[in-house]
Amino acid sequence: MLFYKPSLTVGLLPQDSKQMNIRPANPADAPALAQLRYAFRSLTYHDIEPQTQFVQRCVTWMTDRLQTPNWRCWVAEQEDEIVGGLWLQLIEKIPNPTSEPELHGYITNVFVKESSRGQGVGSRLLNEAITLCKDQSVHAVILWPSEKSRTLYERHGFAVRSDLFELVLEKL
Repeated sequence: MLFYKPSLTVGLLPQDSKQMNIRPANPADAPALAQLRYAFRSLTYHDIEPQTQFVQRCVTWMTDRLQTPNWRCWVAEQEDEIVGGLWLQLIEKIPNPTSEPELHGYITNVFVKESSRGQGVGSRLLNEAITLCKDQSVHAVILWPSEKSRTLYERHGFAVRSDLFELVLEKL
């Protein structure tokens, strides 16, 4: 797990990503986002749910979440096709009497289609999420990176923390 403190500086974007449009997702994007989710997760695991069944279930979940204030998603579009996305959940902390912010951010399901990788799309999506976190006075942002994505997150100020514990209840 990598951890981000919003006071860090975010890296610069490559110039060749200009033709890519990054925007907040809306419920109408749920079918395309569900297809991206299936592509992302079915690459890694063998015992998977059939695509049609999964996409139907995921569209319902995503449509519902895109209408709540604690879930945000951004999509990357190229020639009117969604080629990437990033989800952010804002997690409330218990109120405290200090000046410490009372929100955490959880970034998940960051995925860019293979044909659009290496163009700064992941950085642009990540910048949108980090900007919102700063605007919302989020205390810290967490995520679980893949081996391939670690350098992206490290370039944006994420680091491994020594003061966090994890208990995995179900092994895959």
